[in-house]
Amino acid sequence: MSTPLRVVVVGAGIVGAATARALVRAGCDVTVVDRGPTAGGTSAGGEGNLLVSDKEPGSELRLAQRSLAAWARIEDELREELPAGFPGLELERKGGLVVATTEAGAKALRTFADTQRRAGVLAETVDDARAHELEPDLTPHSTAAVFYPEDLQVQPVAATEALLAAARRHGARVHQGVEVTGPVLSAGRLVGVQVVSGTLPADAVVIAAGPWSGLVAERLGVPLPVRPRRGTVLVTSRMPVRVRHKVYDADYVGAVGSGSADLQVSSVVESTAGGTVLIGSSRERRGFDERIEARVLAALAAKALLLFPFLADAQAMRAYGGFRPFVPDHLPVIGADPRLPGLWHATGHEGAGIGLSLATAELLRDQLLDGAADPLAAEFRLDRPTLLPHLEGAAR
Repeated sequence: MSTPLRVVVVGAGIVGAATARALVRAGCDVTVVDRGPTAGGTSAGGEGNLLVSDKEPGSELRLAQRSLAAWARIEDELREELPAGFPGLELERKGGLVVATTEAGAKALRTFADTQRRAGVLAETVDDARAHELEPDLTPHSTAAVFYPEDLQVQPVAATEALLAAARRHGARVHQGVEVTGPVLSAGRLVGVQVVSGTLPADAVVIAAGPWSGLVAERLGVPLPVRPRRGTVLVTSRMPVRVRHKVYDADYVGAVGSGSADLQVSSVVESTAGGTVLIGSSRERRGFDERIEARVLAALAAKALLLFPFLADAQAMRAYGGFRPFVPDHLPVIGADPRLPGLWHATGHEGAGIGLSLATAELLRDQLLDGAADPLAAEFRLDRPTLLPHLEGAAR
């Protein structure tokens, strides 16, 4: 009987959790380490969106479509893997409504939806009557709207903990408060990681540390251009459900794809199962600065009122923020690091990590165990042409 492949996964957010579960189910000996608590980073600071509506045709959309197929299966799979009574994922098949509020925005939204439909996305252009049937409290001043029935929402911390629990049930070990401090090398190959308490031997090390992935990679001796991009979410007090879907302004797509370090705010509004309303979204690159600023909250509130005027009377209960793993060419890094044998990456998803996590785990598992030449996996290689200049720059 062959010895199981030993894998250390660095990062206990949803991408690390999904990766650990996929690998241990395939027979690997898996250890997950995180310098903080499980689901304590980016996964705890997001809205839990599983979206196709914000992705233009290309490799990320194809990854999202593959991941949505996996999310469609995951509840039944976890029901078999976890004990009865384990908390659910709060997976809601609510759909998304994208709304333009200017004529220029309407033209861009219709064009964008046309390109998505050709890529297999269900995108229903709706008239004003249908838009208000979907969202009765929507602004009367919209200029176009497109409904995306495939968009989902999940409670991200619940989903992360469920995936980690499933990984544990299959034999994985999960250690919180364990920080990677350096590499263990043998003949130019990574054969483990150093931690404060000693070393963890491994046949493969997977960096899935979200916005901290660049720091972990640097400690292991290689540069990686993954940097934090700050986001803030405003939360209202509980109320009767008046926002039925994920609703966002058409400007959101442009904000997602922008590489600017400056503050960008676009309106994203949705209700939660608990009755609150989440109001996003902001994007700003300013390192690991954790401050929540009034200027950002004011901008979020103002944008939300353009879509839902009734929110003017809503009470703000709290705000929270987090860091998304930003990569300059806006694509995640999934696969082997050709510079250091034994090192693998599953990171750089920015704000889409929740939705892309399951397909990311499948791609990495297949490459690591089978060397599978999946055409989609090639799009996320570390040494792809669009990232290579930034990779070289990260070394300076």
